[in-house]
Amino acid sequence: MQFGIFTVSDITQDPTDGTTPSEAERIKATLRIAKHAEEVGLDVFALGEHHNPPFWSSSPTTTLAYIAAQTERLILSTATTLITTNDPVKIAEDYAMLQHVSDGRADLMIGRGNTGPVYPWFGKDIRQGLPLAIENYNLLHRLWREDVVDWEGQFRTPLQGFTSTPRPLDGVAPFVWHGSIRTPEIAEQAAYYGDGFFANNIFWPKEHYQRLIALYRQRFAHYGHGTPEQAIVGLGGQVFMAAKSQDAVTQFRPYFDNAPVYGHGPSLEDFSEMTPLTVGSPQQVIDRYAAMRETYGDYQRQLFLMDHAGLPLKTVLEQLDILGGEVVPVLRKELQKNRPAGVPDAPTHANLVAAKYGDEAPRQAIPGANRGDNLVGASPYQDSPAPAGAAFGLGRKEA
Repeated sequence: MQFGIFTVSDITQDPTDGTTPSEAERIKATLRIAKHAEEVGLDVFALGEHHNPPFWSSSPTTTLAYIAAQTERLILSTATTLITTNDPVKIAEDYAMLQHVSDGRADLMIGRGNTGPVYPWFGKDIRQGLPLAIENYNLLHRLWREDVVDWEGQFRTPLQGFTSTPRPLDGVAPFVWHGSIRTPEIAEQAAYYGDGFFANNIFWPKEHYQRLIALYRQRFAHYGHGTPEQAIVGLGGQVFMAAKSQDAVTQFRPYFDNAPVYGHGPSLEDFSEMTPLTVGSPQQVIDRYAAMRETYGDYQRQLFLMDHAGLPLKTVLEQLDILGGEVVPVLRKELQKNRPAGVPDAPTHANLVAAKYGDEAPRQAIPGANRGDNLVGASPYQDSPAPAGAAFGLGRKEA
């Protein structure tokens, strides 16, 4: 399994002293948090995408590329990439580039986002949110797998003889998670392509996410990608810890009570009972999250939201020390116990390459002379793409 953190890039007032960091301060703090995640032994850092205050992360690939240069093994991901309002062509180019500069330590989570006004800002109609998500991902999926694409759809201009550059590293597309809070159509989309499904698992009771994940697993099998147990599932989560559980509650309560993200709704105690938010000792967190397998089945990625609600940088780094030092090592062992042999490992670039090529050398795309377009000839590349392999190694490689 992979363990890590994700951030929504909010800039929130600290209710304990009334201070609000500047955008520059919050950006620098996030970079420090990402590097510390690797230092404490976590596997993944994921960054959201927003285009409005009080969030700062309008360009995730820029930030993740910088973090890639500052780290050695951390997988860089998103939480989420807006498939509805971004051009699929630009997504294909940007994330293939991130793949290259990070030596394959990159994947992405795509979704519709939760900010309605973003649609008209980018010339889109929110009433077309689901059709946009379906059409745009279909194009993105093809752009990473076909050197030359002819395409026509409803929401963007047609493509004729188009090549997205650079080609994916080693001829293998970045792994895609489809993120959803409430939409079964997104679970269906993930299952159709044999991609991963990431359940936000923060604001809703477990029964809600059980239904989404069960649908995804069922449809994953329906489309021939493997058994329901072989579907690739990720979960979100929230924790705040102290050696004594009551100290954790006392320290976190003012942040919970005042943060806009919680909406000044249920009490901390009620919210913790209804959702996976766990405020207490490290052992309480271990017990709560080790039990996730009983609720959702074996899964591949667990991400925690740690830096929200106005928590100061010092506190977040201390929380990461506890998470990486006391909690995750135990969870790795607990969630590995009695794990069926057929359950896939978490997706990485290395195992995706191995699944596609076996012992053969992976593709290294070599372009021909620049012609200015791809409308003449079979391919703009000198090399021939390797045969397509099985999705995540769950089927046979083609001859």
